[in-house]
Amino acid sequence: MTGPIAIALSGGIDSLVAAFLLKKQAKEVFGLHFLTGFEKPNDPGPAQIQALFKPLDIPVQVVDLKAPFRKAVVDYFSVAYQNGETPNPCLVCNPTIKFGVLLQKAIQLGATHLATGHYARVETDAAGRYRLLKGVDSGKDQSYFLARLNRDQLARACFPLGPWTKERVRALAAEKGLAPVARAESQDVCFVRDSSYADFLVQTIGIAPRPGEIVDTQGRRVGTHQGLHRYTVGQRRGINCPASRPYYVIRIDARHNRLVVGFKEERYTFRCRVRTINWIVDAPEGPLAVDTRIRYRHQAAASTVTPDERGGATVRFQQPQSSVTPGQGAVFYRGEEVIGGGWIA
Repeated sequence: MTGPIAIALSGGIDSLVAAFLLKKQAKEVFGLHFLTGFEKPNDPGPAQIQALFKPLDIPVQVVDLKAPFRKAVVDYFSVAYQNGETPNPCLVCNPTIKFGVLLQKAIQLGATHLATGHYARVETDAAGRYRLLKGVDSGKDQSYFLARLNRDQLARACFPLGPWTKERVRALAAEKGLAPVARAESQDVCFVRDSSYADFLVQTIGIAPRPGEIVDTQGRRVGTHQGLHRYTVGQRRGINCPASRPYYVIRIDARHNRLVVGFKEERYTFRCRVRTINWIVDAPEGPLAVDTRIRYRHQAAASTVTPDERGGATVRFQQPQSSVTPGQGAVFYRGEEVIGGGWIA
């Protein structure tokens, strides 16, 4: 990286320390603070962000991404819930917004790379191919959320915090007097903070709740739900159906507006279908042994991925996995390396 580097700045501790580290390397650095249209009154404003990075001699430009963010991320979030899926907005935002339109803006302004505060690493192999690796802090690793970046995007990506632990980041910030203006840690769904997902979909998006049947896995009616957007696979709370044991959400049947529930042991499965896979490595031609992570906090499980002719695959787990959720990302690992990821169907 010999040219200027742009860094996406939120005002939080991670982007602040990442910017400090880049500047310490004598890099030519400038900041980009992008607007989503879902900022809150107590969020740090552009003036605060610019003032925060002035002592680091990092100029900050504000980029208005309200329209593409609404279309690519928020509309996707809404449609997924209406289709009975549980969306993962970060898996969409990173390739389409941060390393999509924001990266293009950075390039227009003269940057060769875009840095973020993600805990992940990018390396090149002997053949010069870019590889996405886990961050060294296993408790903070965010490589899962970057699995849909393509090779061209990874070639432009910079993650200064990849070799760092969160503890070291906090210690460095305290040592250098780096005080973030964003007090709270960023959340997985940054545009839903003051309400539940269900309330956001009703009050902000305008989804009209449609009550329907709750049935068990044998098809017997056991209750009534107040809208499928209130539920996700594996959920226990909010079902409110008396039974000998607690019910869990097993499946969301959007076509028939039906919530399927069952007992704890019914949440487990040995297999799932994955669609629209983004392969960072060369796409395999046959079955491949990997570790598959089916949600961010899931411990990646030993499995075999068998690709199909439609750009998807079947994943078979060595041990049954709980609450495999349509709409979430299935991310494939080979050791420390992310080799691809798609959507659970």
